[in-house]
Amino acid sequence: MTSFKDLGLDPKLLAAVSAAGYETPSPIQVQAIPHALAGTDVMGLAQTGTGKTAAFGLPLVQQLLGGHDKREPKCVRALILAPTRELVNQIADNLIDYVKGTHIKVNTVVGGKSINKQVQILAKGTDILVATPGRLIDLMDRRAVRLDRATFLVLDEADQMLDMGFIHALRRIAPELGTPRQTMLFSATMPKQMEELSRAYLTDPVRVQVATPGKAADKVTQGIHWAQDKGDKFDLLKSYLEKEPDGLSLVFGRTKHGSERLMKQLCADGFKAVSIHGNKSQGQRDRALKAFRDGEARILVATDVAARGIDIPGVSHVFNYDLPEVPENYIHRIGRTARAGAGGDAIAFVTGEEIGLLRQIQKVMRIDIPILGGHQPEEVDPPKRGGGGGGRGRGGPRRGGGGKPQGQPKSAAQGAKKAAGGGQGQRRRRTRGRKAA
Repeated sequence: MTSFKDLGLDPKLLAAVSAAGYETPSPIQVQAIPHALAGTDVMGLAQTGTGKTAAFGLPLVQQLLGGHDKREPKCVRALILAPTRELVNQIADNLIDYVKGTHIKVNTVVGGKSINKQVQILAKGTDILVATPGRLIDLMDRRAVRLDRATFLVLDEADQMLDMGFIHALRRIAPELGTPRQTMLFSATMPKQMEELSRAYLTDPVRVQVATPGKAADKVTQGIHWAQDKGDKFDLLKSYLEKEPDGLSLVFGRTKHGSERLMKQLCADGFKAVSIHGNKSQGQRDRALKAFRDGEARILVATDVAARGIDIPGVSHVFNYDLPEVPENYIHRIGRTARAGAGGDAIAFVTGEEIGLLRQIQKVMRIDIPILGGHQPEEVDPPKRGGGGGGRGRGGPRRGGGGKPQGQPKSAAQGAKKAAGGGQGQRRRRTRGRKAA
């Protein structure tokens, strides 16, 4: 199949994808869309930047167009869950392009926005609701939304939901949806817990996979530059940025405070930089992303909250200023460059304290990342409360250490057994995972 027409899409959707600039379907779209149109549950595995949103969004819209069901107050016909505000907004923007000229209404609910305004919007009914789990549960508790009419469920970036502890929220939300329903789960990595999550939520799913889980996009050029300490990292970053003054560079730090401090140091040295992280309001995050997207700021410093929500084709470089503690997050970080067939560079600065993290990343990816320069430092154990970014000798305390992300269940099996039907003890766990959204 070489065209969207071959996939069996409605003429209105064909016009929408053409207007959006889509020329030919990507491999994940070719594989997933026919199964989704047939009403089959789908488990999709594909690298970031390969068109997963259209792979579930286009068939979802087409099936809603054919249903002709009227919107009812507070009711939702299709629910899409995503782990971060940025990703929710990105998905919704794409869906709005797809539904132009139709009666389909797309709404979003995320933390950081006025919940009273969201209550008012939901009161009129929604065809497609894109939501972070935490805010959705807040609205469910207020009886502002009904999910019993929703017969479509999409879990996007489901592996990060596991990382962020959203299994408890999913366990609360799933029993509220209508049955029978079609469920689609999409991810770029495939940790062991994903299989258990699939068994809990999906019924006889078709698995579509266009790349080996853990593999980066082909056009990402990866490299490692050894660093002796945090000050060395800052000097290296400045050197690389000065070589690419016209490029868009995304710099990942490990902590909120460290990332903010790093952004301010870059600005003090004459760089145009902005930052997004969990301590920023939604308005601040939106303004920073707009400045970066429009080229007003050439550097965006971010924590992993941004790794799943930035779709900016012009990002030329991704710098891992700090390596992530979850190795799969490295794959999502570097997937912010080389999008939509373009090329890009991903460079990591690695100190002796991070060699263990590097080893885990290379194990997951099954590659040895090339060394670009520097002298390999002696491997040392990371401090229990180490720094997470910033300039020379200024690393602040890092919360959480190097263990399991807060809120993640001891075993996905414990969550999977209850995911489809709830269970006792939910009230005590309802708030877990909300803060991250």
